[in-house]
Order: sequence, then structure tokens, then C-alpha cells
Amino acid sequence: MTAKPGSPEPDVRSRRITITARDGYALGATRFQALGPPRGNVLVAGGTGVPQRFYRRFAEYAARRGFNVLTVDYRGTGESSPASLKGFEMSYLDWSEKDLPAAVDLLSQEDLPLYWIGHSFGGHAIGMLPNHDRLTACYSFGSGAGWAGWMPRGEALKIRLFWNVLMPVIVRWKGYMAWSVLGMGDDLPKGVYRDWKRWCSYPHYYFDDPRMTFVHARYAAVQTPCAFVTSRDDPWAPPRSRDAFVKGYINAPLTIYDIEPAPGKPAIGHMGYFRSEAQPFWDEALEWLLQAAPVATAASCRSASG
Repeated sequence: MTAKPGSPEPDVRSRRITITARDGYALGATRFQALGPPRGNVLVAGGTGVPQRFYRRFAEYAARRGFNVLTVDYRGTGESSPASLKGFEMSYLDWSEKDLPAAVDLLSQEDLPLYWIGHSFGGHAIGMLPNHDRLTACYSFGSGAGWAGWMPRGEALKIRLFWNVLMPVIVRWKGYMAWSVLGMGDDLPKGVYRDWKRWCSYPHYYFDDPRMTFVHARYAAVQTPCAFVTSRDDPWAPPRSRDAFVKGYINAPLTIYDIEPAPGKPAIGHMGYFRSEAQPFWDEALEWLLQAAPVATAASCRSASG
């Protein structure tokens, strides 16, 4: 459903809900209701340290175009935070093994295609889901390997300073990853800091971590059509960083392309994929998901018959 030119966009109905993660942890989430007959369900898997409210513009936009949308705060973040992050124990893997799977469980109960929109970490999580087979198609923005060596030289220097000098001091001081002190994002539990720092020290993220050898088989099991899109001016996940990570999806039909920032327009960077001026990217993503659905259905039928 699209508003006539010059008319105000129709209001989207949304409601806050609580999702129970697979281990019983309560997660704050928001459901956005499609205008008109729903074309599918969309789960937004956000980036690390990015609260669900950041994706509200996209969620409302997609709802106006006929998609039910779910956004969620992972444990230890946003509306899913404890009273204090100090002493709060969790693993970074909890988000992809317990939190997001519960959202997939919820949406897959409905007789609609289930689409995935990922941002940064959201593109990583697909391969770690125990129920990724329920996804019809996935489209992710700005997902990379996290290694400073893939980044532009200036950004790489800042990231190395961040991980090796500034953040260890802040974590010892606060007891958690208080990167809001640096104006970089919402604060994160110490467990996320510990895992994230270690994996970002490897060129291919946790695929190179000797303690994470099991991830290769998990990613190899993914056969869902996936698109990984990156802006050439994304300092944290430039195209070569993206390429280093998505090699893990060895059996998934992959679509990979780069966004060329328009001259004279605001930089896209790592966060611009979901700012209001990014609507053309959203249209491309939603259209790609709809077109990928028949491919996913055909592949599922071939798998079942074989």
C-alpha cells in the first residue's frame, strides 16, 4: 500500500510485546502491522549495540508496503537490559542461539513467508540460528568480518586503539562495555565485549578462532537465499571485509553487491543503511526478498523430494 503523491503516509499500528528466549530470558520487542493483506513477515536483526528503536523508520516503511515487521532488543541491550550491566553474565552467542531463534519461532507459526533483514551482526547471526531453515530469504546490510586489517587505514588505527587501549580501561572501570562513554553506541555486557574483541582479532572473524571450529558446519548447513550488501564508504564493513565473512555461507545461494555512494549526498557509512534517506535501499531489499521467495520454495521442494 503506497500513499498518493503529496499525501501524508498512513499511520502504522505497532505494539510492544515480550518474547521469551529459548532459555527463558524476557526480551523486549515491537510488532508493526502491515497495511492491507500481509505479503510476509519481516524480522529485523539489528547490529551490535544498536537498539531496536533505530530501525523504527524502516519497520514502518515496510509495514506500509504490506509486511508485518518485528524488531527486538537482544538480552543486555535496550528494553532487554537488566537493572545494571555490571555483573550481568552472558555470551555473545546467546543473541544468535537463544534470542533471535525465539523470534523466528514466533513468526514462523504464521502461514506467511518469513524474511530476514540484517544489519552488521544481523548478517552473522543467520548461520548460528538453530532454526535458520524456517527463513524464506535473507537480506543484510553492512555485515563484515570485523578485523581492522580490512578497514581503511585511518579507521583501522582508531579501531586498534579502541580494542587495545581505550576499551580495556573502560571495561575495568565500569565492569561492562560502556562505549557510550565514547559516544559510539549503547552499552553492552562484558561477555559481548570479551567475545567480540577476540573474534575481531582474526581476519575471518570466528571462522579463524580455534575455539569455534564448530561454526564451519553450522554455516555450511544454510541453504536459504541470502543477499549481502555493503556501501563502499562503510568504514567498519567495507566490501573486502564482507567478502571475508560471507565465505562461510558455502552452500547458500548468495547475492553480493556494493552500494556506490552518490556524489554530493551524505555518507552512508556503517549506520546510514537505516536512516530516512535510505528508502531506495529499503525498496531494493524488499523487492529482492519477494523475488527470492519462489527460488527458496523451489529449493525446499527439491530437498523434500530428494
